[in-house]
Amino acid sequence: MSWAAVNRRVVEPVDDLYADAEHWQVNAGDETIHAKRLPGRWRRIKWLASSVWLIFFLGPYVRWDGRQAVLFDIPSRQYHLFGATVLPQDFWMLSLLLLFFAILLAVATALAGRVYCGFFCFQTVWTDVFTWIEEWLEGDPRTRRQLDRAPWSAQKLRIKSLKHLLWLLIGFATGWSFVAWFYGIFPLWRDFFTGQANGVVYSFVALFTVGTYVLAGWLREQVCFWLCPYARIQGVMLDRSTLVPAYDLLRGEPRGRLRKDAEPESDPHGDCIDCNQCVAVCPTGIDIRAGQQEGCITCALCIDACDSIMDKVGRPRGLIRYASLDEIEGQPARPLLLSVRVWLYLAILLLSVVGIGYGFSTLTSIELKVLHERSPLFVQMSDGSIQNQYTLKVLNKANVDLTAHITATSPVPMEVKGVEDALSVKHGEVTPMRVFVRIEREHLSGTSLPIFFTAEGQFPDGTPVRAERESAFFAPAP
Repeated sequence: MSWAAVNRRVVEPVDDLYADAEHWQVNAGDETIHAKRLPGRWRRIKWLASSVWLIFFLGPYVRWDGRQAVLFDIPSRQYHLFGATVLPQDFWMLSLLLLFFAILLAVATALAGRVYCGFFCFQTVWTDVFTWIEEWLEGDPRTRRQLDRAPWSAQKLRIKSLKHLLWLLIGFATGWSFVAWFYGIFPLWRDFFTGQANGVVYSFVALFTVGTYVLAGWLREQVCFWLCPYARIQGVMLDRSTLVPAYDLLRGEPRGRLRKDAEPESDPHGDCIDCNQCVAVCPTGIDIRAGQQEGCITCALCIDACDSIMDKVGRPRGLIRYASLDEIEGQPARPLLLSVRVWLYLAILLLSVVGIGYGFSTLTSIELKVLHERSPLFVQMSDGSIQNQYTLKVLNKANVDLTAHITATSPVPMEVKGVEDALSVKHGEVTPMRVFVRIEREHLSGTSLPIFFTAEGQFPDGTPVRAERESAFFAPAP
């Protein structure tokens, strides 16, 4: 078979691609980007990663011990995480959790660029779902552009109305699910449609409905360009060893379109056939061949598009691939694990996880704090004994009221007053108690000695709880 015949066989399937590429240009925000959808490995990975957000919608329905498994009960200042109840006093664990996710984002960016933006970001995921609905109702990108330019008719009104209705329903489901994490899913079903929910609930559902509809349906990639701060700072988090979707300039240039009458000996072009499919599938409308840009969200859909074209024209895959800048420029690629920055990030991640694990492992149903009276530290009684005053605060972290008994011990005999009656502690509240401790002078050999306070109680089901705190007893110098 002659070269012309072979070339004609691979050129003809891409003729339509060249015609379609005339409609694509770099996104400047002056028109809607209708990204083309192509199947491929990275598209499948993208959908699998996006499915993580199903937890957001389905999580409130998970039950644990007779209540919602995860509930951020702000009015009661209690945060239920399965079997654990976290109160505002344990806020430091939330700080560690936020630190963990912030550093995790930094690690991911240092290793593989904006993979969070491309595969997990709620703006990216919701926009992808919205545009999938748009394609399902209106057709491929070329058909959608024609429909946008067409005059209004009954059919256009029907299609557009159905599309925007579905967008609003998804926005409502988003707001509904968000509020459910704080209000409780079943109380929300009961109160929302009967008008018994408070104004804050209705306001947040409306805010998320409109916000999701506008951001994912109308602004789309403009959020990534102009509203998202991460797009501004991610550039300083990359280096020459970071893996990102990159165009192999040495292999692809000079680019040129396939010609039916071209001979291999006289064809000076690289592997890039300038079909613009990498631009056509990009949700932000950039051209990856121009290098790393602010609009690239590292979704790798351009890799799927380029690989499919390379298969059609009989050339090796990987013209666009995940690669570091050093690799693209033909230099030795330094292993990412040799980067000091990556190890520093991982160390902070580990410390955060250890801190969070320690916090959850030491959570108790009650917590005891002891405050020693500072003015004065001690009082000498008329019989020569020394008295110290303490304020004990018992925090009940359980979901039921509790009766606590307070006891005190020390290395020497002492008299304790104020603990004769049991302390009734309501759930989620701090109950104070004033305690006086008196020790005879002959039992004191120094200016201070340790003293231990214990709060003990029992839940209605018979489960015992206990908390202990060490303090000090002060006395004058002998």
